[in-house]
Amino acid sequence: MTFNMPGMSGSGETSGATPRRRGGVLLPTLIILGVLVLSFVLFTGFYTDWLWFQSVQKTQVFTTSLETRAILFFAFGTTMALIIILVIWWAWRTRPTFRGLTPDQASLERYRLGIDPYRRRVTIIAGIGVGLMAGLAAASEWGTYLLWRNATEFGIVDPQFGLDLSFYTFTLPFIRFLLDFGFAVTFLSLVAAVGVQFLYGGLRVQPRGDRASGAAQVQLSTIIAVILLLKAVAYWFDRYALATQSQALVSGFTGLKYTDVYAVLPSLNILTFVAIIVAVLFIVNIFRRSWVLPILGLGLMFLTTIVVGGLYPFFIQQFTVRPSELVKEQPYIERNIDATRDAYGITDVSVNDYEGTVEPPTEAEIVASKGTLENIRLLDPAVVSPTYNQLQQIRGYYSFNNKLDVDRYEFSSKQRGAVVAVREINLAGIPDGQRNWTNDRAVYTHGYGFVSAYDNTALSNGQPDFFESDIPSKGDLLIDQPRVYFGEFSPSYSIVGAPAGSEPRELDYPDDASPTGQKTNTYQGSGGVPMGSILGRLVFATKFQDSNILLSDLVNSDSRILWDRDPLTRVEKVAPWLTLDQDPYPVVANGRIQWVIDAYTTSNQYPYSSRVSLADATSDSFGSRSVPSGLLPQDQLNYMRNSVKAVVDAYDGTVTLYAWEPADPVLQTWMKAFPGVVSPVADMSAELMAHVRYPQDIFKVQRVILSRYHVTDPATFYNGTDVWIVPFDPTVSPAQVFQPPYYLTLQMPDQTGPAFSLTTTFAPQRRQTLAAFMAADSAPGPGYGKIRVLQLPSNTTIPGPQQVQNNFESDPLVSSQLSLLRRGGSEVELGNLLSLPFNGGLLYVEPVYIRAATDGYPLLRKVLVGYGSNVAFEDTLTAALNKVFATSPTASVDPVPDDGSGGTITPTPTPAPSTPSSGDPATDLAFAIADAQTAYDAGQRALVTGDFTAYDVAQKQLAAALQRAADAQALLSGAAPVDEVAPAEAGTENPAA
Repeated sequence: MTFNMPGMSGSGETSGATPRRRGGVLLPTLIILGVLVLSFVLFTGFYTDWLWFQSVQKTQVFTTSLETRAILFFAFGTTMALIIILVIWWAWRTRPTFRGLTPDQASLERYRLGIDPYRRRVTIIAGIGVGLMAGLAAASEWGTYLLWRNATEFGIVDPQFGLDLSFYTFTLPFIRFLLDFGFAVTFLSLVAAVGVQFLYGGLRVQPRGDRASGAAQVQLSTIIAVILLLKAVAYWFDRYALATQSQALVSGFTGLKYTDVYAVLPSLNILTFVAIIVAVLFIVNIFRRSWVLPILGLGLMFLTTIVVGGLYPFFIQQFTVRPSELVKEQPYIERNIDATRDAYGITDVSVNDYEGTVEPPTEAEIVASKGTLENIRLLDPAVVSPTYNQLQQIRGYYSFNNKLDVDRYEFSSKQRGAVVAVREINLAGIPDGQRNWTNDRAVYTHGYGFVSAYDNTALSNGQPDFFESDIPSKGDLLIDQPRVYFGEFSPSYSIVGAPAGSEPRELDYPDDASPTGQKTNTYQGSGGVPMGSILGRLVFATKFQDSNILLSDLVNSDSRILWDRDPLTRVEKVAPWLTLDQDPYPVVANGRIQWVIDAYTTSNQYPYSSRVSLADATSDSFGSRSVPSGLLPQDQLNYMRNSVKAVVDAYDGTVTLYAWEPADPVLQTWMKAFPGVVSPVADMSAELMAHVRYPQDIFKVQRVILSRYHVTDPATFYNGTDVWIVPFDPTVSPAQVFQPPYYLTLQMPDQTGPAFSLTTTFAPQRRQTLAAFMAADSAPGPGYGKIRVLQLPSNTTIPGPQQVQNNFESDPLVSSQLSLLRRGGSEVELGNLLSLPFNGGLLYVEPVYIRAATDGYPLLRKVLVGYGSNVAFEDTLTAALNKVFATSPTASVDPVPDDGSGGTITPTPTPAPSTPSSGDPATDLAFAIADAQTAYDAGQRALVTGDFTAYDVAQKQLAAALQRAADAQALLSGAAPVDEVAPAEAGTENPAA
């Protein structure tokens, strides 16, 4: 009898079957939804990238890179997958039909029975898996492929093989990639064949009978023969790779040496033929099926590799080269010198002897150096950023970069140096109570204005002398569009734009005259991407993982979204094949604020050229750079050209690339790969051209190379007796970082007038004197990029930067005044130590800034000047120059050009006007004491020269300074200010000292 209980079917199944069936539907549904979501996220990434490139009119970069990567991925991935699947199928298809009843076969039979039902799936999955990995690896080499595909000849052949240099820089890297891929395919094929043959009995470990079936022997012999043929090809191309390998002959040496030419090259030729012969033995083994000869051949090959490839070159090096290394290696050292100088663009560097004498200048010599003395830069762009922020920030949500930039502008047909900055939006400066999505994304969207001050002057209170400043912008630069939507501090993304007639919501600047207390604006530019549609909202909400984009009422039909706004990021995306200078600088040209970025074409495969680390060479007290992250990221390089000038518009984000060195073969190759991306330099406007400057990063690399490769004589180069070093920056502590190069307007000895230049110094190895001074002409025109080196005699006593800084701070007068300035709640900040060629020697100038210890900002208060052993520490540059030029008893004090005025002044030392009150008694006391010391010194000099008019002026200045000191001291002690303090009598000790 059968009883059916409730909830039970006749078959014994419970009613729970229904939930299981539902669960069986739910899982596939979740998987499908997951796939759809993942597909949409991937689509969002590609689609928004396409829209971004479309917004900058550079879609060919996106399509070319995507197509190239896709072709490489599918070509190499499919090749790898098909070969692995074919090898596995071949091994299974030729498996033995009878395996014998050995213990190992009995054990393997269980695995065979377990795998056989899934054999095809496992084979396909294994093939697809290795194919995906191979495809991804190949796709990452799309830059190498494009270089090979579009290779342009250099028109220079290497001295050893007679091949054009393009073979080494463009072709050889791709050949080596193909060989690496070939080795990967054959090695994995060998592993797969051995594994399958062993599993199915084609290979056995038992000692009885044949350990390999005939079919297994054929398959393995074929694969090993292919590997050996690939090795023969690799040996052959290793010969050419010797031209680009680094050697240990001398530091940084690259290329073939004597041993390479007379031992390694013949060895590689021999190994090539040995590998072919052994490969033939394995091919023969396919038919003879005897492992004796192939194994003997393989052993002979390994022995040949050790003897011919290792021991023979070792003996040549030890017993032929080492006893007379210089004689043997001299031709190859010469190759290295010539190639290195050419690869870094220093072949035409002008190296001239410089006397290095220090004599009191005559009036004629001062007049001849007027171009240098009038333009000495006193504002340090690495120091005055807090001053710009304090005086020109206007509101906390604006900010300037920590390091400002140096440029030049022309006024009344006279070029003036300038320290420039852009007032950018900085969301971190918004008070926490005002931080919300609306403010962050739709209100605080852009910066406003350009700020610039003369670099060779300052106001009497130490503040910069601005010629473009404030909000709204006021000054001489005629800026039509002061808004900065694309800058270094711009938010990650902003939503801008609105229909015509809508109330503006994007904050421009505070405006007391406005009923709302602020001036607002609606973006009218072409930058960014329209995103007001439902699809646009959904796509960008997914991209930025921000649901507010989808839900906010602030997004309208005319909304545009701006992202990837940093100038470096934009140029890197448009031209991923360029290495970018890390110091973009703003300029005002054609009424607009624009960012200029210098870009480099580089290579690490230039024959015979020595390598340098880009990160190490460009690191200095200004900071360091990370490893480049472009298409071909490489820190080590041995070829570099400033081939492109990139410009990014600060309002609409337009990216324009100009071919600055159109003859560069590397640039020509990339221009073939990405046609239409780089414009001819003739398209650059004259106003923008006027602000082009010689870039810092390539200059830093060149100075590192020139520290050794200024020597062109192979014997001297080998001996290392004339090696220079880049001095450490003596104004930072600890002084273990390179002194940065400085932009200065100066006149080199062979120039007829001053030129805007990038400068640096060299010191002899293990000494702190000066070895050389180098300047690169930055003025656009025929002389642009001309590098001049003034080489001092090896026995010079001209002090280098570190010695000069030591002389400054060990001078009793300077030391005492610095100590006074550091008292009373003030901090002394030393500016950049500038080196200037003057009168056959070097003139050193260092501005000194004072800031209050609490919430202070640097003000230019003093100037240190060194000339020979003479040191001056004065309120003005003119006074300091007069002092160091007139220190010698036999020297006459001649007129010195005034600071930026273009005229001359008499040598009468007149102290600067008294310092206005800072509001802090402690700071005022320190300033007053320093002014009193200066006035006293001026009076003593006036007595020596018999100038009683100047002495009277100095005494009045001294009385005023002492009065201010007394008042400040009284405030500190809580007493009433003193009515009057009498000056010191002539010839008596200055009480302030």
